[in-house]
Amino acid sequence: MANDQNHFEFTGLIFKDGNSFVSLCLEVDVASQGRTVREAKKMLAEAVTLYLETCLENGIPHLRPVPSEDDPRVSQPESVVEHFPLKVDFKVHAFA
Repeated sequence: MANDQNHFEFTGLIFKDGNSFVSLCLEVDVASQGRTVREAKKMLAEAVTLYLETCLENGIPHLRPVPSEDDPRVSQPESVVEHFPLKVDFKVHAFA
Protein backbone atom coordinates (compact mmCIF):
# COMPACT_ATOMS: atom_id res chain seq x y z
CA MET A 1 0.00 0.00 0.00
CA ALA A 2 1.46 3.34 -1.04
CA ASN A 3 1.64 6.16 1.47
CA ASP A 4 0.59 9.47 -0.07
CA GLN A 5 2.61 11.33 2.56
CA ASN A 6 6.03 10.12 1.39
CA HIS A 7 6.79 12.98 -0.92
CA PHE A 8 7.78 16.59 -1.02
CA GLU A 9 5.63 18.88 -3.13
CA PHE A 10 7.22 21.95 -4.65
CA THR A 11 6.47 24.49 -7.36
CA GLY A 12 8.01 23.91 -10.77
CA LEU A 13 8.32 26.50 -13.49
CA ILE A 14 9.26 26.11 -17.15
CA PHE A 15 10.45 29.05 -19.19
CA LYS A 16 11.85 29.42 -22.68
CA ASP A 17 15.49 30.40 -23.02
CA GLY A 18 16.65 30.52 -26.61
CA ASN A 19 16.18 27.09 -28.17
CA SER A 20 15.77 25.21 -24.89
CA PHE A 21 13.40 25.05 -21.96
CA VAL A 22 14.68 25.83 -18.48
CA SER A 23 13.01 24.23 -15.48
CA LEU A 24 13.23 25.74 -12.01
CA CYS A 25 12.07 24.58 -8.59
CA LEU A 26 11.15 27.77 -6.77
CA GLU A 27 11.37 26.49 -3.18
CA VAL A 28 14.87 25.02 -3.39
CA ASP A 29 16.42 27.14 -6.19
CA VAL A 30 17.43 24.13 -8.29
CA ALA A 31 17.32 24.37 -12.07
CA SER A 32 17.77 22.14 -15.08
CA GLN A 33 16.93 22.27 -18.77
CA GLY A 34 15.81 20.22 -21.74
CA ARG A 35 15.08 20.39 -25.44
CA THR A 36 11.36 19.93 -24.72
CA VAL A 37 9.05 20.86 -21.85
CA ARG A 38 8.72 17.18 -20.94
CA GLU A 39 12.48 16.66 -20.87
CA ALA A 40 12.99 19.81 -18.80
CA LYS A 41 10.45 18.56 -16.21
CA LYS A 42 12.10 15.14 -16.06
CA MET A 43 15.56 16.63 -15.63
CA LEU A 44 14.29 18.98 -12.90
CA ALA A 45 12.74 16.11 -10.94
CA GLU A 46 16.06 14.26 -11.10
CA ALA A 47 18.07 17.34 -10.06
CA VAL A 48 15.76 18.14 -7.12
CA THR A 49 15.84 14.49 -5.98
CA LEU A 50 19.65 14.46 -5.95
CA TYR A 51 19.76 17.83 -4.20
CA LEU A 52 17.35 16.64 -1.47
CA GLU A 53 19.24 13.38 -0.96
CA THR A 54 22.46 15.33 -0.43
CA CYS A 55 20.81 17.76 1.99
CA LEU A 56 19.12 15.05 4.04
CA GLU A 57 22.19 12.79 4.17
CA ASN A 58 24.36 15.68 5.38
CA GLY A 59 21.84 17.29 7.72
CA ILE A 60 21.77 20.63 5.93
CA PRO A 61 18.67 22.77 5.32
CA HIS A 62 16.99 22.06 2.02
CA LEU A 63 14.62 25.01 1.61
CA ARG A 64 16.20 28.07 0.00
CA PRO A 65 13.67 29.91 -2.14
CA VAL A 66 14.59 31.62 -5.37
CA PRO A 67 15.15 35.33 -4.64
CA SER A 68 12.22 37.37 -5.95
CA GLU A 69 14.46 39.37 -8.30
CA ASP A 70 15.58 36.09 -9.94
CA ASP A 71 12.08 34.59 -10.20
CA PRO A 72 11.22 34.39 -13.93
CA ARG A 73 7.56 35.14 -13.11
CA VAL A 74 8.77 38.59 -12.01
CA SER A 75 11.90 39.21 -14.07
CA GLN A 76 10.76 37.81 -17.44
CA PRO A 77 7.06 36.84 -17.32
CA GLU A 78 6.77 36.72 -21.12
CA SER A 79 9.12 33.70 -21.20
CA VAL A 80 7.15 31.56 -18.71
CA VAL A 81 5.66 28.52 -20.46
CA GLU A 82 4.24 26.49 -17.59
CA HIS A 83 3.76 26.48 -13.82
CA PHE A 84 3.27 23.00 -12.30
CA PRO A 85 3.34 21.00 -9.05
CA LEU A 86 6.60 19.07 -8.65
CA LYS A 87 6.31 15.97 -6.46
CA VAL A 88 9.45 14.18 -5.31
CA ASP A 89 8.89 10.79 -3.66
CA PHE A 90 11.14 9.53 -0.89
CA LYS A 91 11.63 6.47 1.28
CA VAL A 92 12.94 6.38 4.82
CA HIS A 93 15.30 3.59 5.84
CA ALA A 94 16.21 2.91 9.46
CA PHE A 95 19.42 1.15 10.42
CA ALA A 96 20.21 -0.32 13.80
